[in-house]
Amino acid sequence: MKPNTIKTSYWITTVIFALMALMDGIGGVTRQQAGIDVMNHLGYPVYFLSIVGVAKLLGAAAILQTRFRAIKEWAYAGFAFNFIGAFASRAFMGDPTFEVIFPIIMLAVMFVPYYFWKKYEQVRYAIA
Repeated sequence: MKPNTIKTSYWITTVIFALMALMDGIGGVTRQQAGIDVMNHLGYPVYFLSIVGVAKLLGAAAILQTRFRAIKEWAYAGFAFNFIGAFASRAFMGDPTFEVIFPIIMLAVMFVPYYFWKKYEQVRYAIA
């Protein structure tokens, strides 16, 4: 893959994932009814929605920044923990298959910008 293709793929997938995280984070911080319903269903306190919402907003900012690689790496790890936790919570509650699998699908989606970030880092430092 050419360096420009990697760079373009990295930024497109990263911005799309960050926008999804931002929308989800805003929904959590503003305590949208759908989120409240899910928290009640899963047995979590509603204030947890705000905590996770703020974390998603910070995580989105962290994956968009280009200066601090460790912070970006931890943001991706945080999103992975979130998706795995959502999967486990849904599975333990006996939710329908799609609701159980959806967080794993989102985890796979998250790995696309992560993969391109790692490829972009290799190309960027190979040139420098």
